[in-house]
Parts: sequence; C-alpha cells; structure tokens
Amino acid sequence: MLESVNRVLDWPFPRTKSGCPAEILGELREEPPCVVRIPAGAAQSRRAWLVTAYADVRRALMDPRLSADETLPGAPVRIQVDPSQKPGSFLRMDDPEHARLRGLIATEFTARRVRRLRSAVQKLIDELLDDLAGRPRPTDLQDVFSRKLPTLVIARLLGVPDEDSPYFVEKTRVTISQGDPARSYAAYTEMSEYLGVLAKRKLDDPQDDMMSRLAVDHLSTGHITLDELVGIARLVLVAGHETTTNQIALNILSLLTDDALRSEVLADDGALIPQYVEEAMRYWSISQDAIVRQALEDVEMGGVVMKKGDAVVISIPAGNHDPSVFPHPDRIDLSRDSGKHLQWGNGPHYCQGAPLARLEMDLALRTLFRRFPTLRLAVDDPDSVFRTGTVFHGVRHLPVTW
Repeated sequence: MLESVNRVLDWPFPRTKSGCPAEILGELREEPPCVVRIPAGAAQSRRAWLVTAYADVRRALMDPRLSADETLPGAPVRIQVDPSQKPGSFLRMDDPEHARLRGLIATEFTARRVRRLRSAVQKLIDELLDDLAGRPRPTDLQDVFSRKLPTLVIARLLGVPDEDSPYFVEKTRVTISQGDPARSYAAYTEMSEYLGVLAKRKLDDPQDDMMSRLAVDHLSTGHITLDELVGIARLVLVAGHETTTNQIALNILSLLTDDALRSEVLADDGALIPQYVEEAMRYWSISQDAIVRQALEDVEMGGVVMKKGDAVVISIPAGNHDPSVFPHPDRIDLSRDSGKHLQWGNGPHYCQGAPLARLEMDLALRTLFRRFPTLRLAVDDPDSVFRTGTVFHGVRHLPVTW
C-alpha cells in the first residue's frame, strides 16, 4: 500500500530558523498519517508512515505490534550504522530481550540511587563553574559546561576514566550524524572496542561503578555476553550525555533570550525550575527524528491501515506540539501541565535515565544563574547557535558573557 501512495514527502523535515519543530508538522497533524521517504544511509531508502497526532504518537510508542528491532528484514534505520554489523542496544530490541537487558540496570537509575548522587553532581557543577569564572569572556558555555557536565556524570557512573570523556563526545557526535554512514560506523566500532576492553578490565579490577557490576554480576556468570554488556554501556553513555547535553544548553538558551521567562523561572529561589525543565523538554522536543518502527501485523492508526512490514516514523515533536493537548504549543508556558509530554518516551522504552537527567538539569540551572546572575548571550543572532544534520536537536555552541 505504501508504494501506491502518490504524495510522498521527503523526511526528516528541517527545523524552523528559531529551532522549533517544522511548521509542516502542524498541517500534517490535521490529516491521517501521511507517507514520507526515509533517506538512504546505513539502510536503503524506503517509505514510511508518519505519525503526528499526540494520541497516535503516544499509542504508537506503546504498541507491541510496532517493532523497534532493527535486525528485522527491511526494518527502518536512523542511526547510520548497519544493524547487521553491530551488537545492538536494547533500545533497538523488543521484549523479551529488551526487558531482559533493560532490567539489568534498572536499579542504577532509581529515584533513591539518584538522590545519593546529588552531592556528587553538585560538586562537579561547582568545579565546572569555578573554571568558567576564570575564563576569558566571551566563552562557549556548551564547550565548558553544558557538554562537560553530563559527559562526566555518565562517565563516572559507568566507570569510564574522566580523561577519556572527550573521546566519547567526539565518537558519539560522529555516530549520530547523518552525513556519512561509513564514518558513523567507524566511530561506532571504535567506541565499542574501547568499551569491550574496559569491561574485561573491570572483571580483573572491579570498582563501584555500573560496568563493574555488569561485568562481575552478569558477564562472569554467563547471564550476558560481552557484546550485550558493550551494547548496554554504549547506550547509557550515548543517551546519558548526548541528550542531556543539548537539553541543558537549550534550557539555558531559552532563559537567555526571554527576560520575562527568566525572571519567572528564577523567582522564589527557583521554585518553578522543575516545571520549567519539563515544559522546555516538551517545547524543544530534541528527539526529532530518531524513533522508527516496523509493523509486525496490520495496525489501524489515525484512520489508515499500516500493513505488516510497513515502516513507521513516530514524531515526538509533532505530538508534543499538538494544540489539542498543549494549547499554544509554540510558546513556553509554565502554567500548563507539561507532565504529559513524550520526550521521555512512553511504554516499555520510557527513558530509564530520566531521574538522573532531571537532577542534572535542575542543579545546572539553579547553580549557573546564582553564580552568574548577569549571564547573557554573546552572539548577535541567537538562531545561529543551532546545529543541523543530527537525529537529536541541539546547539553547535553557546557563546556567553557576564
């Protein structure tokens, strides 16, 4: 049926100049799911249904008939690494394998364990801001703060040496870029090989970190393979720093470009910061085109029948900007109920790292603007800071002064 559809749009859609989700998503949300063309890369170009309405996006994220398994014949691929050449992460698996591997790290991100990390995260923020205070102005806040903080937090959680964190930032950046599949795969392979060596080292010299626990409790007992351990570690490392890095930067950017919003968020000792974090996540919706599925059987959704084998693109930005759920979605509104946003996902693939990311974002904003109350952008055109060509929205740099 997909091949017989006449109107096919090229996807992904570029963001607006101001970094908001593409305006065409608003038009498409008023219609049944349309057909888009996923560009060629690690997999061949193919057509897919695009799901845009909030109710359909939420349902699609939970529907077990829509498979995340990239190894299925004809499965759509967004990260430009051929799934047949890689040990996959559980993010790209279905249950029961997904649940088996995900469950191995469930205790690492509980609210209780994350609360125990609060003082360590705060200490790291203070150290990074001490360094910022001594730098010449203007300086790139993305480089010295919003990128470094999540990278160091997740590296220490995993047990990766601090000095190796810049290596992972670069390898992740190349892996999730969309321009050159061969280069993406090379970066992916290098990262995987490093993590494999590190996992074996943890077996011989375990420490108080996630990779040591996975190695000693599960690898040594045969519960998981080395490839599976590497897949878990790679997913935690990439998801733990890449998404939080860009969300922190965008949270800061919104406050630097809107004085009224900044005053509201920071009033009363930052009482509204937790609400602002959720609303900013809804507004920016950085998982712009990474969620793809394949129908395991015929599925009716939004007035169309998606046939077995059809590819499906689930648009988080479109769902998060559905005005029937979030009135006036293209503005940040601290009075709205943002808890229904879909940036964390929904269903079995809901983000395990959400408690840790919330902690980092809250403490980062709270401490940054207390230490640097006169912080301001040091660029004439705020729209010039956005990056393009990646599956996660974010900024290239964030020049600031104070």
